[in-house]
Amino acid sequence: MDLYHNNMSTCAQKVRLVLAEKDLRPVEHHLNLRAAEQNTPEYLRLNPKGVVPTLVDHGQVIVESTVICEYLDDAYPQPSLRPADPLQRARMRWWTLLPDAGLHPAIGATCFAVAFRHQVLAHGPEATAKYLAGRPDPVQRERLRVVIEQGLDAPGVEQSVRQYDGFVAQMARQLDRTTWLAGETCSLADLMALPYIVRLEHLSYDWWWTDASRGRGSVSAWLQRCRSRPSYRAIADYLDASYLELMARTGAAERTRVAAMLAAG
Repeated sequence: MDLYHNNMSTCAQKVRLVLAEKDLRPVEHHLNLRAAEQNTPEYLRLNPKGVVPTLVDHGQVIVESTVICEYLDDAYPQPSLRPADPLQRARMRWWTLLPDAGLHPAIGATCFAVAFRHQVLAHGPEATAKYLAGRPDPVQRERLRVVIEQGLDAPGVEQSVRQYDGFVAQMARQLDRTTWLAGETCSLADLMALPYIVRLEHLSYDWWWTDASRGRGSVSAWLQRCRSRPSYRAIADYLDASYLELMARTGAAERTRVAAMLAAG
């Protein structure tokens, strides 16, 4: 089994969490996304979209993080990460559907507008142009260009910020009723949501749920439960200090504007 991934990618984190829950240890191939290693001809033969992660198991290529996680639970069913109860399993599927139904692009736009655009711009116009040229989808390439240039002022970013916050609010409402997102056991729903909550914490936006006036304390308790699981090492052991510094610094600098966006919504 081979895993092509990036240490800080939220989608790669999801898959590593599932692998850790099942004590599966693939051969890891780390791709530097800022150096466009995901756009090499060799990798594009595995994943034509040029994204991570990609799993190769028994010679077969599986792409898309949600699909990979489902595959791993089918191919390696112990311990199961899907509830036995049909209603809880349906709830789990609803949560795992959210990223592919628009949440993940909204989170990406938020994180790029606040933090990662600075990482790209720091290398100068020529390197920025080369970075954008490596994006195979022209629509996504243009959207990213605008976000890199305009940050939080880019069209659609304010809506993305609100959508991200709405996701946290949905989590809080569910976790007020159940221990885990699908019910009383940890499932794929929790493992796929966890990287997005950790990312907010890295941006210094944990106030989205720790601020008592927002009534989302159940998210804090859930996060502690997630951290207590051995699988959390699939995030913690891969953190890049330079990314953490960038996110904390830029997140704090943009906090007032982000708070204003949420208040206006």
